[in-house]
Amino acid sequence: MTASTHAGRKWSVLVASTLAFTVCFTVWMMFAVIGIPIKSTLGLNETEFGLLTAMPVLTGSLVRVPLGIWTDRFGGRVVLFVLMLATVIPIWLISYATAYWHFLVLGLFVGLAGGSFSVGTPYVARWFGKSQQGLAMGIFGAGNSGAAVNKFIAPVLIAAYGWVVVPQVYAVGMLLMAVAFWFLSSTDPSHHSGAGISFGKQLSMLKDARVWRYSQYYSVVFGGYVGLSLWLVKYYVTEYNLDIRHAALLAACFSLPGGVLRALGGWLSDRFGAYKVTWGVMWVMWVALFLLSYPQTAMIVQTTRGPLAMEIGLSVVPFTVLLFVVGIAMAIGKASVFKFISDDFSSNIGAVSGVVGLAGGLGGFILPIMFGALLDLTGVRSSCFMLLYGTVCVSLVWMHFSFKPLAEAEAIRHASAQKTAAASGKL
Repeated sequence: MTASTHAGRKWSVLVASTLAFTVCFTVWMMFAVIGIPIKSTLGLNETEFGLLTAMPVLTGSLVRVPLGIWTDRFGGRVVLFVLMLATVIPIWLISYATAYWHFLVLGLFVGLAGGSFSVGTPYVARWFGKSQQGLAMGIFGAGNSGAAVNKFIAPVLIAAYGWVVVPQVYAVGMLLMAVAFWFLSSTDPSHHSGAGISFGKQLSMLKDARVWRYSQYYSVVFGGYVGLSLWLVKYYVTEYNLDIRHAALLAACFSLPGGVLRALGGWLSDRFGAYKVTWGVMWVMWVALFLLSYPQTAMIVQTTRGPLAMEIGLSVVPFTVLLFVVGIAMAIGKASVFKFISDDFSSNIGAVSGVVGLAGGLGGFILPIMFGALLDLTGVRSSCFMLLYGTVCVSLVWMHFSFKPLAEAEAIRHASAQKTAAASGKL
């Protein structure tokens, strides 16, 4: 393959993969919107609603490790094509479901679409040089904006035809996208780095502490993104008494930047390094989530002039602005975490990204259930943000103690180099 041919194909692969991932993510987040009328029809409580929305996330997370390994072995083109085709029938069948367990079981099969991330990431990354991998993976990861696409499309379809039409439209869209992806993408046999390597050897990287550290970071920035994307429409409906269309539109103010701006995170990571970008992201989230965590509060303060009634809480506008900031931070953080992976595990990107993606996906599965359980237990809707605030605190502490020795070693090397240069100047 000539250099010019390779350059043309790599951009075609990136565009096709990003579009395919966007469709997959749209389907993966489907219950965030159609789950609301289903909840009303079936009379579900908050915990049951959380489980309903999270069920596709479970399988989409669990399959990420084997899919990443198969991508290393067989190439991303064939794996992603087959994966997309495998979800078409389960998506269509959701429109015929009537019982709660029907939705849970079908949700497990639909969730396979979420595994597309651990296929596309190594597939795209290997078409680009190391200096461009962060940007390439960031552009591909912008397919997370499918969460916002779902919030634009599903409410319109529900208003016009009812929720049962949504799975049918999504099934047709998935089939057409699978065919388009096959004809727009390419295969390079030299990218199959996992061929001839045992599964055990590919999974040996689990002994590396860095994998677990990056998994924790990703469970916050991606798991939190998925969890909130599934939860926010209902949050707006119940907290601010909005109809589903307006609630979905405002929720998209979080989902859209949280997906599209991932490319910006890749560029920043290439330019400034994964550590600096991730560290900054965590601090931004720490501040914003602290403010979002404060519940609507009414209090009476005894003053010298008598009782003073006060109400403290976020109205819909500042709430949405803070969510917009969190969405941007999560988008950048998702890209910076995978820049860590491409830097440290360039020969095993598929397997490592599968493990890290699994951790992030499981975070996205567990969080909506915990959001519902906390709401049922406390009755405080902002408890979901309190939980996320706690996870960010864990990340900041872990990052500090993990990278402090490296920073100290770098400082010692720098001081030693300055001494050597000074001594050379005196001679």
